[in-house]
Order: sequence, then C-alpha cells, then structure tokens
Amino acid sequence: MVNIVDGGAKHAPQEMEQFLPGDGKKMYKIQPRKSDAEQALANSDFDPFALRENEHPTTDNETLTHLLKASLGTGILGMPFAFMCSGIVMGIFATIFTAFICTHCSYILVKCGHKLYYRTRRTKMTFAEIAEAAFQKGPKWCRGFAPVAKFSILFGLFLTYFGTCSVYTVIVASNFEQLIAHWTGTAISLRMLICAMLIPMILIAWVPNLKYLAPVSMVANVFMGLGLGITFYYLVQDLPPLPERNYVVWGTLPQFFSITIFAMEAIGVVMPLENNMKTPQSFLGICGVLSQGMSGVTLIYMLLGFLGYLHYGAVTQESITLNLPIEEWPAQAVKLLISLAVYCTFGLQFFVCLEIIWDGIKDKCKKRPTLVNYVLRTVMVTAAVVLAVAVPKIGPFMGLIGAFCFSILGLIFPVVIELIVHWETGFGKYNWILWKNILITACGIGALVFGSLAAIKDIVKAYQDPAPE
Repeated sequence: MVNIVDGGAKHAPQEMEQFLPGDGKKMYKIQPRKSDAEQALANSDFDPFALRENEHPTTDNETLTHLLKASLGTGILGMPFAFMCSGIVMGIFATIFTAFICTHCSYILVKCGHKLYYRTRRTKMTFAEIAEAAFQKGPKWCRGFAPVAKFSILFGLFLTYFGTCSVYTVIVASNFEQLIAHWTGTAISLRMLICAMLIPMILIAWVPNLKYLAPVSMVANVFMGLGLGITFYYLVQDLPPLPERNYVVWGTLPQFFSITIFAMEAIGVVMPLENNMKTPQSFLGICGVLSQGMSGVTLIYMLLGFLGYLHYGAVTQESITLNLPIEEWPAQAVKLLISLAVYCTFGLQFFVCLEIIWDGIKDKCKKRPTLVNYVLRTVMVTAAVVLAVAVPKIGPFMGLIGAFCFSILGLIFPVVIELIVHWETGFGKYNWILWKNILITACGIGALVFGSLAAIKDIVKAYQDPAPE
C-alpha cells in the first residue's frame, strides 16, 4: 500500500483501487494490470454488441455483398498481367499467399477492435479510433503517439478513397467515351463526359447509409459478374497447352505482389462494414463474413489470372479488357457492364470519405444535421469531379498514393496495432504473433517500395503521351 498524490495516480501504469482510511486521506493499492480474460470477466456486465445502436443495421448477407463489391474492383482486370509477371504456377500460390496476408490483416484489425471495445467500454470504433485507443491503452512509451496514429490513418484513408472516387469518375467517363466513339464514329471530349457524370455521382452519393446502399452493391456485383462472365467466355476459347507459358518467373515477382495487394486490399471499408452490422460477431470466424467473402474473391482472382495469361501469353495487357476484340459487341458489353459496376461502387468508396469528414464536424452541426450532411455530400462529390476534370490522368498518381497508403494502412498499421494490444499480455507461445508480424511488415515494405516504383514509371509513361481533351 502506498500514498500517492491525486495528480500522480493517473500516470501510474498499474491498475489502482482507491479507498479512504479513517483520517480522510486518499490511499491507493497498486494492482497488476488485468489480462484480456480478467478484463472481459470484469466487464461481464458490458456487451458492446448488445448495446450497439444502429438505426439501419445491415444483415450478414448485406455485409457480404458490400465486402465482395469492395474487393472485386477494377483491379481484378489486371490479374492476367500479374500472372504474366509471376508465371502460371507461381501465380496460383502467390495469389493465395497475398489473399491470406490481406485477409489476416483485416481480421486482426477487427479482432483488436473487439478487444478494445471492452477496454474502452465503447460499442463501435473506426480504424483510426482503434489505432488511437490501442496506443492510449498500450505501454507508457507509446501513449504520446496516439493522436499521430489517428491523424495518419484518417489522412491516408481520406486521401486514398477520395482519389479513388475521382478515378472512378474518369474510368466511367473513359469507357463511355470509347463506346460512343465506336458506335457513332464521333469523338467526344473526355472532360465533357466527366462533367456530365456530376449529377449521377451526386445522386448515388445521396444514398443515406450502407443499409440502403446494399441493393446498389448487389446490382454492381451483378454487372461485374456479367462483365467477368463474358470475359471468361473469351478466355476459354482455343486455349494453348500449359507448357507454352512460363511456370515460374522470379525477376518480376515483386510487381505481381504490388498489383495483387492493391487489387485485393479493402482495409478502409472493413470497420465501416463491421460498425454497421446487426450481428458484428459474425464478421470474424472460420466461416464468418470476412472469410467467406475473401475466399470467393481469391478464387475469382486466381481463375481470371490463370485463364487470362494462359490465353494471351506474352501479349497480355495491363487490363484484360484491352485484349478483347473491340469490334465485337460482347467486348463492348464488357466495357458497359464494368462501367456501370464502377458507378455503383462509387457510393461505397465515397462512404469512407464521408464518414471521416462527418465524424469530425457532426458535433458542431446539431441544428440541421441532415441538411448539412447532404450539403457536405454534394460538395465532396463536386470536388472529386472537378479534380477529375482538372487532371484526367490522375490514375497513375492514385497508383502512387495507393501504393504508399495501402501498404502502410493495409499491412503495416494492423500488425503494429496488434503488437501494442498484446504488449502487456504477451505474444503467444514462442512469440508467434511477433514473428508473423515481422514477416507481414517485410511484405508491406516490399509492396511499398516496388509499388511506388511501378507507379512512378506509370506517371512518366502517362505524361509522355498526349493529354486527353
């Protein structure tokens, strides 16, 4: 038992039990920090999942639909090119490995969030709030970094997903430009088509929440599925024998990982999806929503990459749609369907940006929150479209931002959070948590370096060509 002044009690790393002796002087008894099991027992009266309040919660199937749409983006069209960089056999195993790493990082982020719900007695947290709470509840040496961690994640997520929204506008407009030019023989300014996308983008951004956005994601999945189905139809025609393709390619293997990681990564939508679930416990587990969704995504990625490279070999383009015969109507249908799928996905990507800004200002807008929220949505969409008009070749720049941000946000930050959360309780038998996180960090650094180099090359290549009008 020790006598401690009031101001010093809050700085002690141990748990403290306060009581008053007969003289009225405050006394504290120092107790060891509780383990996760002891903390859960102490909080047995607190159930963050039962106490969570969501006006429009999403079901497991709706969450799975959103997850599939977030992971099955336009990046999947680059998988045949990625297989060309790895070889047809190495590509299969490397895709499984990459998917496992990305899924595991999402898993540990949500798992750490669930542990921190009990430690902080909160019912939901964003990615940035999980990082902040982990640092605040972690060892004494890291507590001062909590605000920096939160700001870094918020800034990185907003930069990446706002830029993605702008790029999506360019993708949709570019595909319609090609379709119009093919069917009418008249060239239309790309910037004019981007401007024409403003109203449709605002309308989809006005969908109020993820509950009502679920049918839109379902439609997007249908469009993407049809587009991929037609693409598969082309790929299975007249397949050459396997020995004509490289089985293993070592020289360009880092490029494979950079393409695949950024195609699969969906770390920014994981916590928004979990926060809006009716049964968030179902998100994790061997047969949970996350495992189901990423298993299906991995299978589709492998199949498209395998067939695409097997069919086209050394002439495989960076997007498999560029290999399709443009004069045939099924190939044109692929462009239309993928454009519509990207348009429907805009709302889900935009929701990440909106949540970041809205959480920062909603406490100051209590008089007319709904009006302010919709004005904010309109302004943000307009800004994204204006950026697309100003820089139609923004895609390569977003490749650089994505390489930088997703490597740090999607791979490095989750393992750092897990290490801090387990700092007091240990890293498991033989310190396996520590060693596997060192391996993941090395993968993240490799993706950061090689992905950034590839994006810089794309920027140089893009600006050597004439600028679009």
